[in-house]
Amino acid sequence: MADDSNESEKQPDPNEWIRDAVRRMFEGEQGFDPEELARAAGFTGDPSQLQGMVEQFATGLTGAMQNSGTASRDHAVRVAGDGARSVDPARAEALAQLLSTAALWLNEVTDMAEPGGTPLLMTRQDWARATLPIWQEMSDPVSEALSRAITGVIEEQAPEEVKGVLTGSPVLTQMTSSLFRMQLAQVVGSLSKEVISGGDIGVPLMQGGDEHDVRAGLVPQNIDTFADGLGVAPEQVDLYVAIRELAHQRLFRHARWLRLHVMSLVGDFARGIHIDGEKLMDLAESITPSNPEEISRLLSSGALLPERTEAQERALERLETMLALIEGWVDHITAQAASRLPDAEKIAEAMRRRRATGGPAEQAFKTLVGLELRPRRLREASKMWGEVLSAHGAEVRDGLWSYPDNLPTEDDFADVSGFVARIGQAPESDSDVDKFLEDVFGSESDDTPDQS
Repeated sequence: MADDSNESEKQPDPNEWIRDAVRRMFEGEQGFDPEELARAAGFTGDPSQLQGMVEQFATGLTGAMQNSGTASRDHAVRVAGDGARSVDPARAEALAQLLSTAALWLNEVTDMAEPGGTPLLMTRQDWARATLPIWQEMSDPVSEALSRAITGVIEEQAPEEVKGVLTGSPVLTQMTSSLFRMQLAQVVGSLSKEVISGGDIGVPLMQGGDEHDVRAGLVPQNIDTFADGLGVAPEQVDLYVAIRELAHQRLFRHARWLRLHVMSLVGDFARGIHIDGEKLMDLAESITPSNPEEISRLLSSGALLPERTEAQERALERLETMLALIEGWVDHITAQAASRLPDAEKIAEAMRRRRATGGPAEQAFKTLVGLELRPRRLREASKMWGEVLSAHGAEVRDGLWSYPDNLPTEDDFADVSGFVARIGQAPESDSDVDKFLEDVFGSESDDTPDQS
């Protein structure tokens, strides 16, 4: 037994060299000692031997990465898991009845059809599990940029005899992506303790039956937390939140283009992100390799994200405008449908304050990805939709969602009356009818707008 133990101690760890490379990078050392590297890895100087070591390590890491999706999902669920593991049946029955009432009240204020499918009643763990794939989709460009930067730094510092093997190897990229995914899972798990519904963040996180659909969902435990201290009957809060969530779902179900459009705007912003290798090295000098949590702290601090480019600022402006229009419409419709509730305005104001400030987990997502999902013009957008309703009626108001070019732009917020008047401009002759309909409703509309 002793001989076996001694024999195993003499066997070099073929993967130690890559761990040492990462350690040195985060210590801020400017290079590697080739002889020390060779001794640690048992490298004799034969490049094919080193290639074999990398392939062996990559094979093991690839197998681990195939399970990284499951690992990050499980981590998000663990972070979310300090609450109920299932929705109380009595609470679920009460909410189901309120959802039916919410649907009926919405039918009175909008002709947007009620989507099929029963809204989900979710625990925090359910929400984290269901929404993590969309968060990953939004964050992948940042993960890829970070991986490229760290890989570039290590490859640049590596000795010449190692560079050829490292170049193009998936090992470093996969390691960094895995770290980032786990950090994102931590954020999503924390977010699950703050959100109250599927559409709470504004971005469509609950995908329905196809890529265009959005699924409605409520998180009863968090609704209870939101209701505490409002001085409002819990049933009123439940009904208000149900109306708001169903309104959000109806909008995305009616405007079939909207979900992909929003995700495209997120992608336009995220694809512009790059990581400055020099800045990465400067920050790496302050990292203590004996404390792995420092690496996670660096990723989640936002320190690696550069200043936004001009193109990113424009993309972010377009995204913020669209989120404001979406949430402004939902806010406006909810106010109409919930007008029978005695404390509707009190609940609405609490919702607006909550949305304007965001919670700690939302801030964590902002620092991790550089993207703030908060409409700055929610109140203005809600008021704008109210003015469109007063001037032209519900059919014209909701018809504007038939095509993105029909919607108000950033400039229209500065001249709401001009936008409202422009909607109401009648065609000067019969030959202008088609153009007018296309301007108001989009090229596929067959309905004539109410110009009253």
